Amino acid sequence: MFASLRNRFEISPHRYAQVTTVALIGLALIVLSGAAVRLTDSGLGCPDWPQCYGAGPHPALESHAIIESTNRIITGLLGAVVIAACVLAFFRRPYRRHLAIFGALLPLGVIAQAILGALVVKYDLRPELVSGHFILSMLLLDAGFALFWCSRYEPWDRRRSWDRRGVWAVRALVPLGQLTILAGTIATGSGPHAGEFEGQLVQRYTFEGVGTTLEWVVQRHAMIAAVYGFAAIGVWFYLRRPGGDRRALKPLTVVLFLLLAQGILGYVQWELELPSELVWVHVSLATFNWLAMLWTIAAAGRLEPRSAPGTGDKVGDSSTAPAGASAGAA
Repeated sequence: MFASLRNRFEISPHRYAQVTTVALIGLALIVLSGAAVRLTDSGLGCPDWPQCYGAGPHPALESHAIIESTNRIITGLLGAVVIAACVLAFFRRPYRRHLAIFGALLPLGVIAQAILGALVVKYDLRPELVSGHFILSMLLLDAGFALFWCSRYEPWDRRRSWDRRGVWAVRALVPLGQLTILAGTIATGSGPHAGEFEGQLVQRYTFEGVGTTLEWVVQRHAMIAAVYGFAAIGVWFYLRRPGGDRRALKPLTVVLFLLLAQGILGYVQWELELPSELVWVHVSLATFNWLAMLWTIAAAGRLEPRSAPGTGDKVGDSSTAPAGASAGAA
């Protein structure tokens, strides 16, 4: 029956790409709305789950409850979108198995988010669970971006890169970016924005002492972010070398500008004693920075297979590159 339905109903690559765009926007939006929940001290605005104060589908007329309930509604709508992206991958023509795999990861991730969100509420915003909630959101962004990007190109549309060292230099930035995000989540879980409002007791990270953990974590976060930034600058110049493949330069430039903005904002928000509005902007920039990093990885492209022994070709040599490819656009 499913095969018969697939034969009757088809979705074009263009239309499916539009669906994946909506899904990616929704995944980014849920990160930002989740950050708003925490930074407005609304983490326990609805102390039960899935209802709010057990009063039915509508939240109590209280700002924290409304904010938390709105975040849950956005999550529900996102669930519908990612289910559509998953199901429609099987009806896309031409059918591509890896799109179906990426699509299937999204509803599974949203379900995991809902379960983890329930645990966050049940255990009164334990910082480990809240950090895990944010990291899972970023992993969902990875899958969502992969689906978004791959749905736009057939396998033969984009040439592979001959610049092995350049591509691997770009890929080497990923763990630095991930470490920066992880340190940022720990910094938030150590500071004044742990998600509770007045009268609630919520745990924070205190592994370096009650009064010193925040400063200790922020210093490490700043150091890791600086290493990430200088490494990105180094890769940017490396891609510009003679004979290098420059397709990833544009998105990497966006990464660098966002890192600069984050660094400036991070210093300002620390000097102003972490106002929630600036912290939210900082989290937003981190989200866009990670999307730009994923764009950079995708733009760098897949690698050409290594030359067979004895052919005389030198992998990475500009003589093996297609004419004008070093200036190719992403």
